[in-house]
Amino acid sequence: MADPSSYRPKPGQVPDSPGVYRFRDEHRRVIYVGKAKSLRQRLASYFQDIAGLHPRTATMVTTAASVEWTVVSTEVEALQLEYSWIKEYDPRFNVKYRDDKSYPSLAVTMNEPYPRVQVMRGPKKKGVRYFGPYGHAWAIRETVDLMLRVFPVRTCSAGVFKRSAQIGRPCLLGYIGKCSAPCVGRVTPEEHRELAEDFCDFMAGRTGTYLSRLEKEMHEAAEEMEYEKAARLRDDIGALRRAMEKNAVVLADATDADLVAVAEDELEAAVQIFHVRGGRVRGQRGWVTDKVEAVDTAGLVEHALQQLYGEETGESVPKEVLVPALPEDTPALSQWLAERRGSGVSLRIPQRGDKKALMETVHRNAQQSLALHKTKRASDLTTRSRALEEIAGALELDSAPLRIECFDISHLQGDDVVASMVVFEDGLARKSEYRRFQIKSFEGQDDVRSMHEVVSRRFRRYLQEKLKTGEWEAQEGEAPEDDGRAKRFAYPPQLVVVDGGQPQVAAAKRALEELGVDDVAVCGLAKRLEEVWLPGEDDPVVLPRSSEGLYLLQRVRDEAHRFAIQYQRNKRGKRLKAGPLDEVPGLGESRKHALVKHFGSVKKLRQATIDQICEVPGIGRKTAEAVAVALARSVPAGPAVNTATGEIIEDENPAQRVGAPPGGGREASSERGTDQ
Repeated sequence: MADPSSYRPKPGQVPDSPGVYRFRDEHRRVIYVGKAKSLRQRLASYFQDIAGLHPRTATMVTTAASVEWTVVSTEVEALQLEYSWIKEYDPRFNVKYRDDKSYPSLAVTMNEPYPRVQVMRGPKKKGVRYFGPYGHAWAIRETVDLMLRVFPVRTCSAGVFKRSAQIGRPCLLGYIGKCSAPCVGRVTPEEHRELAEDFCDFMAGRTGTYLSRLEKEMHEAAEEMEYEKAARLRDDIGALRRAMEKNAVVLADATDADLVAVAEDELEAAVQIFHVRGGRVRGQRGWVTDKVEAVDTAGLVEHALQQLYGEETGESVPKEVLVPALPEDTPALSQWLAERRGSGVSLRIPQRGDKKALMETVHRNAQQSLALHKTKRASDLTTRSRALEEIAGALELDSAPLRIECFDISHLQGDDVVASMVVFEDGLARKSEYRRFQIKSFEGQDDVRSMHEVVSRRFRRYLQEKLKTGEWEAQEGEAPEDDGRAKRFAYPPQLVVVDGGQPQVAAAKRALEELGVDDVAVCGLAKRLEEVWLPGEDDPVVLPRSSEGLYLLQRVRDEAHRFAIQYQRNKRGKRLKAGPLDEVPGLGESRKHALVKHFGSVKKLRQATIDQICEVPGIGRKTAEAVAVALARSVPAGPAVNTATGEIIEDENPAQRVGAPPGGGREASSERGTDQ
């Protein structure tokens, strides 16, 4: 625990101007990012008597080991830089909202020649129109099913579309009238794109004009006694009205707005957002967060708006944002939102009428979300804490192991030997910290030797990071890195777990001792009896089967095993898929495809002469010779056989094949075989 006075800036050193500041810990990791109208006044507030600080702020300043700042010209620049740094450094003491679920959206891929309507999750892509997010994927599919009757836009995947185009027959939706079947040319690309644009206009709330046009066409058809057409238009209007009824009108003036509500207690907060477009609720989403910094409702709203609109531009930012409390820098935040939208954005608190009533509904949703989250998490927090305490007690550790790293070795009969490292922090998997290793120092199967190599490499990298930051045997005059990003191996665990028994544990402990690392505990978990082994002990530590500590160790070990097997399988799959052309230096994917496409198969390429290979665009004489040599080295083991008749397939001119010896003979027979 650091004394804040040890790194407090000298009087007059901090400028009295807008800027952004960063607190770093002893490992040079950024732990908090903040902005201020006056850096001097804001930073001075952190270095008062610790007893007068909020408990969370006191924890932050005692965890930090240094502070630095960047001066900017305006408060809007400070807001933008603060958001960028929070996204880049992921500071542990900043409020970070996390989605309580992955919300699906209705997406129209306008960036494709034939736009497709589909359900999408995850980050937004350029050129795709999004509507939502929705609470459930089935709600999207019901809406789309109703609207495809009127707007028969493509919904199939690229594979299905390509297959239908090849066979000249549309899928089922094309036969029942819920797809215009552009795959078989029933409509032109321009006509299909116009359908997709009408679909998007309707979803965006521009419904009145389209319905009026359909009603007019229906009446005209009836007057001309085209009753079948009129009936079809009547049914289309009914389908669209049912789709509209799923999003009831909540604001009569066709408002485009986002409503943000916050429910909070001393430890946590929940945020709910309703997306209103054209006066109708088009989407809803929610976030929850731990209040790791001293922040009020206005501060939570500011963080929520940064999270919500930080990656958005254009119409994704509405004209109006309604909030329960205005942030401290409301003018700067409004200007930032306006820059992202490209026009003015109103940021205000609703005072009366429909908007205030809807805000109360959003707030009730936030309260329910917070209550549900606390109910789910209470037992989870208690269980994880008990598990860590049980592990600390069983292994006689000084404190609970907040960071656990587990190593596992995987191979297939001594081939493709790899290792995995998984990380659990506070009892939860930290997948961004996972690492994979290839065994480099030897070949063959030796789990003990492999474990020694992997642990040595991991902690050698840790010591190298300490060396860079001047914490370990710093070179004279060497400056620490000015970078707060998480290094790959910068932070040591309190406990190393290895998958195995005494030999693997001894190898891991020996690797740590050779590097001089003496503050990391080591244990092993053997699969057979689920026994915990400690270095130098003849008898294992046996935890009760009902122990939460044993269950956590099992989850850590199983996750390391899964991650190692996944890497080993991927590595083996790539090796098995590798062909002789992969060995040609400088031959990229494009020219490999060009060669195979030109000759039709690797077998026919093997039969080609060097002059024939040179005829392929982009292939010179030197490359053609390298291709010939590589294919000659990869001669198939046996003759090609017709699997239907059992007949051996003979080649007509074996001497002219790439790499074939002159005169044919027995050597030539080994050239025959299946394509590589």
